[in-house]
Amino acid sequence: MRTLIAETKNKIGEDAELFGWVHGRRDHGKIIFIDLRDRSGVVQVVFTPQQKELYETANTLRSEWVLKIIGKVAARPEAMVNDEIETGKIEIQPESLEVLNQAVTPPFALDTDGREIGEDHRMKYRYLDLRRERMQKNMILRHKVTKFIRDYLDGRGFIEVETPILTKSTPEGARDYVVPSRLYSGKFYALPQSPQQYKQLLMVAGIEKYFQIARCFRDEDTRGDRQPEFTQLDLEMSFVEREDVMVVNESLLIELIKNIMPDKKIQEVPFPRLTHKEAMEKYGTDRPDLREHPDDPNLLAFCWIIDFPFFEKTDNGEWTFTHNPFSAPRPEHSEWLMEKKNIGEILTTQYDVILNGFEIGGGSIRNHQAEALKKVFEIIGFEEERTVKNFGHMLDALSYGAPPHGGIAWGLDRLVAVLVGEPNIREVIAFPKTGDARDLMMDSPSELEEKQLKELHLQIKK
Repeated sequence: MRTLIAETKNKIGEDAELFGWVHGRRDHGKIIFIDLRDRSGVVQVVFTPQQKELYETANTLRSEWVLKIIGKVAARPEAMVNDEIETGKIEIQPESLEVLNQAVTPPFALDTDGREIGEDHRMKYRYLDLRRERMQKNMILRHKVTKFIRDYLDGRGFIEVETPILTKSTPEGARDYVVPSRLYSGKFYALPQSPQQYKQLLMVAGIEKYFQIARCFRDEDTRGDRQPEFTQLDLEMSFVEREDVMVVNESLLIELIKNIMPDKKIQEVPFPRLTHKEAMEKYGTDRPDLREHPDDPNLLAFCWIIDFPFFEKTDNGEWTFTHNPFSAPRPEHSEWLMEKKNIGEILTTQYDVILNGFEIGGGSIRNHQAEALKKVFEIIGFEEERTVKNFGHMLDALSYGAPPHGGIAWGLDRLVAVLVGEPNIREVIAFPKTGDARDLMMDSPSELEEKQLKELHLQIKK
């Protein structure tokens, strides 16, 4: 039975069956030292000339070869102890060695943190880049964060529901990624920018407490720290007010930090709250970094930003929504919305949660009445025909007794990146795109064969 390398430190005098990669090799005189690595750690294996057959095989080993080693776990001589690694007090005395696979020389070193290597090179060989210790730790932490979120919400009555990836293109934010239909010529699906409409429809359906670790897609202009596909925690609740949603999310974040990253310190609990106006006047941004000691890597300064303007003017002088059209106004501004007056002064029930100057989540109480939602679209200049074409399904659903509801979405990639101190979210995503939205490893986006274009009723103009 396999023994993980991290377990060997507690098995002195016992046999161990190890599997892993050659992390390094050192020849000291006639003794060969192999550092064997698996997902749990690194251990030293010692080959001596007295073991003639094993020694000859060990002499052929190269970096990143894949091995199976059976041997005795022994205490290192006191002068050979290495306190810098978990297994630094033990070594493996091999009894058998099997090469499971050889490897060509990697295109870059894997025993560094990788920051000295160009992005394009790392992304092209991402399957190798992920072998480095920093990346392995990031992937493990991401898993722990996601698992904790699922367990926490499950324990509080939330239901995880998967919503469609192939959906309808609607004008509610960034550009959609569109997917042509083979069966319906001239028609297209869109990949969801968020599950926003579906999660509200789940509230109409009576689910009441929903969440999802959701994949989302936005065809945005290239920016170094944006990804065309990303992951968010999506959450919605029925029969709630703003305070209810904020309390659930604040409690989740506090417990997450306490259990997953206990070395981190949250600067202030409860999280401070600033209105959008206060934040802009005091800090000049609605994403303020409130850390009292910005150089402390373990300090986490959360805050809430509330009372956003519902609408703002576009460059051509028309009204548009500041976040999304589905938010409800502050209760005292509902009449203004229905009468379409004082539009620039209407505040929304939107709330954003900020961490160390990064927006990691945002949500609102929703418009759960069809007539109120119609008014939003009227204010931003939609004719009734356009509203019905794009959002008729939402208006229909709200007319069937939709409960008051609200929710939030966290940027899971951003949250994990801030927690581990990574400057770019691609460092916590297994297979990210480059800053200009390319996948260098898979060579995508790529051209389609002529046969595929014909099946999809597409023609490329050159």
